[in-house]
Amino acid sequence: MSAPHRTRRTRRTRRTRRTRRTHHQPPGTVGIRRLLLGRTAAALATSLIPTTLTLAVVHAGTAAGALGVILASEFVPMLLLLPAAGVFADRFPARRVILAADLTRAAAQAGIGATLLAGGVDVPVLAALAAVTGAAVAFGTPAVRTLVSATFSGAQRQRLNARMSVWQGLAQFAGPGVAGTLMLGIGAGWSSLLTAALFIGSALTLGGLGGLGVPGRRGRADAVAASPSVSADENPRRAPFLQDLRAGWTETRRHPWFVANVLGHGIWNMTAGVLLTLGPVIAFRHLGGGTAWVITLQSGTAGMLAGVWTAGRLRLKRPLIGVALGASAYALPLAALAATAPLPLLLAAYTAGMFGLGILDPLWETTIQQRIPPQALGRVGSFDSLISFAARPLGLALAAPIATAVGMTLPLATAAVLVGGANLAVLLIPAVREHPEPAAAPEALVTAGV
Repeated sequence: MSAPHRTRRTRRTRRTRRTRRTHHQPPGTVGIRRLLLGRTAAALATSLIPTTLTLAVVHAGTAAGALGVILASEFVPMLLLLPAAGVFADRFPARRVILAADLTRAAAQAGIGATLLAGGVDVPVLAALAAVTGAAVAFGTPAVRTLVSATFSGAQRQRLNARMSVWQGLAQFAGPGVAGTLMLGIGAGWSSLLTAALFIGSALTLGGLGGLGVPGRRGRADAVAASPSVSADENPRRAPFLQDLRAGWTETRRHPWFVANVLGHGIWNMTAGVLLTLGPVIAFRHLGGGTAWVITLQSGTAGMLAGVWTAGRLRLKRPLIGVALGASAYALPLAALAATAPLPLLLAAYTAGMFGLGILDPLWETTIQQRIPPQALGRVGSFDSLISFAARPLGLALAAPIATAVGMTLPLATAAVLVGGANLAVLLIPAVREHPEPAAAPEALVTAGV
């Protein structure tokens, strides 16, 4: 072989090696910013949907029952499909799953916008499109957790989880107000089309993250060694769907610390429904009216943001202790409302309770991404999302009838005892007090050619 040919081959080999090394490197600052921007846009778009639909139905003078059908059409498929979505998150590259979910939601919202602009509220059509939206939310939720786990590690992962919590929390808080403003300014139809554009924007931000988001063969071998319930098959697509689903449930039950925390968080979500239902009533009757409740909510938002900011800078050897204490702090505002405490005391209690929740979320996300085998993270995490999503509406539905029957003090006091007791009881589990095992390097979780 001539010298020029050898030189060209050597250059091609060096370029190939550099490309391979670059492909396996975690995204830098630009990748983090793209992920944060995309997930924030998706959170804002998601929070616009219920308010936009509600205002559209009310403005059209349609019966309240129709609104219930439309909203339930989104919520019920989301709950039912979450376990199946966890299987998809473990089988396929997370980036592709999220991309498909974002584009599906964009198409559904574009359809809703076109329907509303055509004139009138077509309940069957809106309900069907809402169901498509709910299904896409279900499939996108566990995949985000899998993507973060496969792409980032260590302190960078915890900081990213904290920053995502901040921006997504702000987006969800701003959503109803933005939706109302859009409704008044451009109408519900154009508001839905803008929501579709936000989902398209969030999908476009995934382009800078490459093909990350699914464990490779070496990561699968590590997961099998760590967890007998994870299938040893190198190609997870070959396993029967129900077998994968059962394996996810088996893996979930293998971690008592996870099950106990999920139940505690479910109780917190249920008691939050009680607080959000009865809190405004107490504020109107005893604390000076609606202004007092608005100030209370604003203080809670400030407390939550402060907690998330703090969590991103904590270096806890046993983060599950911080998770348990953070969740149990929600008993403070419940107890303050039960006692009809003065407004300054309620503000302090609600700020402290929301500060605890701000601490909780990034620590919890980082812990499960670290301690759950990567090949089962989507399935195990879907059960966490299922309990959390289902518990809040249950509290909202039960609070008013119970308060009508026995008064507001008893349900609020009971809720305080439940949320404090259930989450502090988690500390009795030895695995909660143990130092977690280090996670596998993200590079081991990438499947080449997927």
